[in-house]
Amino acid sequence: MGRACQGQAAGRMKVKGLRSSQIRAARALLRWSADDLARESALGLNTIKRAELAEDETSLTIVNDLAVRRALEAAGVMFIDENGGAGPGVRLRKRQRKSG
Repeated sequence: MGRACQGQAAGRMKVKGLRSSQIRAARALLRWSADDLARESALGLNTIKRAELAEDETSLTIVNDLAVRRALEAAGVMFIDENGGAGPGVRLRKRQRKSG
Protein backbone atom coordinates (compact mmCIF):
# COMPACT_ATOMS: atom_id res chain seq x y z
CA MET A 1 0.00 0.00 0.00
CA GLY A 2 1.58 3.32 -1.06
CA ARG A 3 1.62 6.71 0.60
CA ALA A 4 -1.33 7.81 -1.57
CA CYS A 5 -3.47 5.23 0.24
CA GLN A 6 -2.27 6.27 3.66
CA GLY A 7 -5.34 8.40 4.32
CA GLN A 8 -7.61 5.42 3.71
CA ALA A 9 -5.65 3.30 6.17
CA ALA A 10 -6.02 5.95 8.85
CA GLY A 11 -9.79 5.72 9.15
CA ARG A 12 -10.49 7.66 5.95
CA MET A 13 -8.57 10.59 7.40
CA LYS A 14 -6.03 12.19 5.07
CA VAL A 15 -2.68 11.94 6.81
CA LYS A 16 0.58 12.72 5.05
CA GLY A 17 3.59 10.59 5.80
CA LEU A 18 6.16 12.07 8.14
CA ARG A 19 9.39 13.46 6.76
CA SER A 20 12.68 12.41 8.30
CA SER A 21 13.40 16.04 9.20
CA GLN A 22 10.11 16.26 11.10
CA ILE A 23 10.96 13.20 13.17
CA ARG A 24 14.44 14.52 14.01
CA ALA A 25 13.08 17.99 14.86
CA ALA A 26 10.30 16.57 17.03
CA ARG A 27 12.78 14.47 19.00
CA ALA A 28 14.97 17.53 19.48
CA LEU A 29 12.05 19.59 20.80
CA LEU A 30 11.22 16.86 23.29
CA ARG A 31 14.88 16.16 24.08
CA TRP A 32 14.24 12.51 23.28
CA SER A 33 16.89 10.09 22.12
CA ALA A 34 16.19 7.67 19.29
CA ASP A 35 15.89 5.03 22.04
CA ASP A 36 13.17 7.09 23.72
CA LEU A 37 11.17 7.35 20.49
CA ALA A 38 11.63 3.65 19.76
CA ARG A 39 10.31 2.78 23.22
CA GLU A 40 7.37 5.21 23.11
CA SER A 41 6.32 4.10 19.63
CA ALA A 42 6.93 0.39 20.33
CA LEU A 43 9.24 0.15 17.32
CA GLY A 44 12.79 -1.06 16.94
CA LEU A 45 15.68 1.36 17.30
CA ASN A 46 16.93 0.45 13.82
CA THR A 47 13.53 1.35 12.36
CA ILE A 48 13.75 4.83 13.90
CA LYS A 49 17.36 5.30 12.77
CA ARG A 50 16.54 4.26 9.18
CA ALA A 51 13.59 6.65 9.09
CA GLU A 52 15.73 9.55 10.30
CA LEU A 53 18.52 8.85 7.80
CA ALA A 54 16.23 9.22 4.79
CA GLU A 55 16.67 12.30 2.61
CA ASP A 56 13.02 13.36 2.72
CA GLU A 57 10.25 10.77 2.83
CA THR A 58 10.90 7.87 5.15
CA SER A 59 10.68 4.19 4.31
CA LEU A 60 8.32 3.63 7.26
CA THR A 61 5.28 1.49 6.67
CA ILE A 62 1.94 3.19 7.21
CA VAL A 63 1.51 1.42 10.54
CA ASN A 64 4.99 2.42 11.75
CA ASP A 65 4.54 5.99 10.50
CA LEU A 66 1.34 6.25 12.54
CA ALA A 67 3.03 4.74 15.61
CA VAL A 68 5.77 7.38 15.47
CA ARG A 69 3.23 10.17 14.85
CA ARG A 70 1.02 9.06 17.76
CA ALA A 71 3.95 8.76 20.18
CA LEU A 72 5.23 12.23 19.32
CA GLU A 73 1.77 13.82 19.34
CA ALA A 74 1.02 12.23 22.74
CA ALA A 75 4.19 13.93 24.03
CA GLY A 76 2.99 17.33 22.79
CA VAL A 77 4.30 17.63 19.23
CA MET A 78 2.16 19.16 16.48
CA PHE A 79 2.99 18.40 12.86
CA ILE A 80 2.71 21.26 10.39
CA ASP A 81 1.97 20.48 6.75
CA GLU A 82 3.79 22.27 3.98
CA ASN A 83 2.08 25.61 3.45
CA GLY A 84 2.87 28.13 0.76
CA GLY A 85 6.31 26.74 0.09
CA ALA A 86 7.50 27.11 3.68
CA GLY A 87 7.88 23.36 4.02
CA PRO A 88 6.62 20.95 6.64
CA GLY A 89 7.61 21.37 10.25
CA VAL A 90 6.86 20.67 13.89
CA ARG A 91 6.08 22.65 17.01
CA LEU A 92 5.08 21.94 20.58
CA ARG A 93 1.50 22.33 21.70
CA LYS A 94 0.90 25.13 24.15
CA ARG A 95 0.89 23.63 27.62
CA GLN A 96 -2.39 23.79 29.46
CA ARG A 97 -2.13 25.48 32.81
CA LYS A 98 -3.61 23.48 35.65
CA SER A 99 -6.28 25.41 37.46
CA GLY A 100 -6.96 24.83 41.03
